Parts: sequence; C-alpha cells; structure tokens
Amino acid sequence: MPTPFRYTEPLPPRSAAGTVAEVYAQIALDFGVAEPSTFVVLSCAPELLAPAWALLRESLIAGAGDRTGKELVALGVSQANRCPFCVDAHTVLLHATGDHALAERVARGESPHSEEHARLLAWGEHTRVPGAALEPYPFPREQAPAYLGTALVFHFINRIASALLTENLLPAGAQRFRAVRSVAGRALCRTVRRTARPGHSLALLDGVDPGEAPAWAGGAPVGLAYAALLRAAMRGSALLDAEDHDLVEAAVQDWDGTHPPLGLAGFPDRRERPAARLALLAALAPYRITDEDVAAWRRPEHGDHCLVRLVAYGAFIAVDRIESALSSQITKEAV
Repeated sequence: MPTPFRYTEPLPPRSAAGTVAEVYAQIALDFGVAEPSTFVVLSCAPELLAPAWALLRESLIAGAGDRTGKELVALGVSQANRCPFCVDAHTVLLHATGDHALAERVARGESPHSEEHARLLAWGEHTRVPGAALEPYPFPREQAPAYLGTALVFHFINRIASALLTENLLPAGAQRFRAVRSVAGRALCRTVRRTARPGHSLALLDGVDPGEAPAWAGGAPVGLAYAALLRAAMRGSALLDAEDHDLVEAAVQDWDGTHPPLGLAGFPDRRERPAARLALLAALAPYRITDEDVAAWRRPEHGDHCLVRLVAYGAFIAVDRIESALSSQITKEAV
C-alpha cells in the first residue's frame, strides 16, 4: 500500500504511547483529523511533535480571530511556499468553515469577492518575504498573536510537508475533485466551529524549557508554543559540522524570499556537502528535495529521527528569518 511518507516510516499512531499518544488525542479532538500525516511524520522526532502541534493549536484553532480569516492566511502562506498538499488542506478547511463559494474561488486561483478576504490571503502570501511591509494588518491588532502565529506555523509545516510527504492530501489525489473537497470539509465542520480553550496544549510541553516567548505574542499561549518549537528545531543543527552550519545560516540570512532558480545555483553539491544541501533546500525550496539528495546524505547512523530533525532545522531557520524580520518591524512601530 502506498503511503504519504516519502523518506520515513513512522510508527502507526495506534502504537503511540506517552506524550505522542496525548498529542494524537488532542489533534483528533481539536483538529478533527485523527492521524494527519503532517504530524505523523514528525512523530519520528517526538521532541518536535508536541511544540509543532501546540503552535498550530494555539494560533489557528484556539487563538483569537475568525477561523475563516486564519485559514485564508494559512492558504496564502502555502501558496507562497508552493506547497500543494497544504493548499489543498486549507481549501478543504475553508469548506469546513461553511464558506463553500470562497473555498472554490480560491481553489480555481481566483481572488475572493470580499476585499477583507482578499487582503488576508495576500497578507499571508507576503509573509514569505522577510522584511516585507505587513502593516496595516488586515485584522484587528488585538488578534495579531493568533494571525502571526498561524503564518509562522504554516511556514514550518509547509516545509515539512513539501520535503517529507507526497503531494496527495487524500488517496489518489481525490481532493482535486470539488465534490470530494466539499464532503471532506463538511465532515470537519462541527470540529472547526467548536470553541477551543486557549493554552490547553501547553501541558504537553511539561518538562520542556521553551525559553523566552516573543514580544509579538503579547503573553498569549502561542508565544510559549513558538519558543518551544524554536528550541526543539534548532537542536537539529547538531547534525551539521561547523562549516556547513555557517554556510546554511549565512545563506538564509541573505535570503529575500524568492524561490531559487531551477539550476539551484549557489546550493551546496550533494556529493560534497549533502547535509548542508538538505538543510538549505528545506529552508528555501523543500519541494526541490530529491531521492538523490536524501540518499547522498543517508548513512547507517542516519535514521528517520535524524532526517526529520535535519529537515526541521532547515525549515525553522527560514521561519526564524521571517519571524526576526517581523519582530524588528513590530519593535520599530512601538518606538
């Protein structure tokens, strides 16, 4: 049987125990999907699973603001990152909110009729560019922590999905059919419309020192979730030697949000620096990771846990670049 996993073989969720099982239970309750592959693939590195879920839950699901608006932001981010898996997922979730006509307009690549919705979608797309002017916000300022958290978590999840999953949200690409998208969305509508209590996922981070929450979170639970994922993802840098680490960090620091050319000029050679190549591709163009890239890096000691950690590190240094630029803008606005 084909699976959605390109390079890993996660344990079946039914065999999960401890925190991993608790995360799956919360996902089923609050997200409405029992075993979403975007999180199952992270279970190969359990230390990433809980904070990634917490960031999504505390922003998209339990954070302040309209769910349709946050789904449009997540969709805009996913379009900007060229992640068809996540684009299809958020189209289905727009159906779940009850905005069926809106879901199908964006599925056809058309702009929403509502100016408010169009601004939210465009704002999500623009967050890919570090330092892009994102103010004035297309949402009330008091809802900024939830919207910013939503954008940032999907910059991470898009990269995980593009690197480690196939493009098919549903078997055989069934989500490409309008009727299937609508039915799948309607099956989730009760969960999507239910109010979730903020902060409930933070109990899953027990024993984890998340560090300092970012100022943009304003004390909301999303800030601790972001800090915990930052700390967990950055530990993947241990899979790079010092020279590769410096190369990747410098390249992402110079990144302006554009997609790399087809020839991947300037990227490390897979034969000479396979770890640096994988990490940098995960940051800037995860959809360009190939079987050859993974095979060049794999060694007997490089199990699925290591691969997920390396990809997550690359993904998050791009997220951190975007977040740092956002934080800088917010600090300037406050002065």
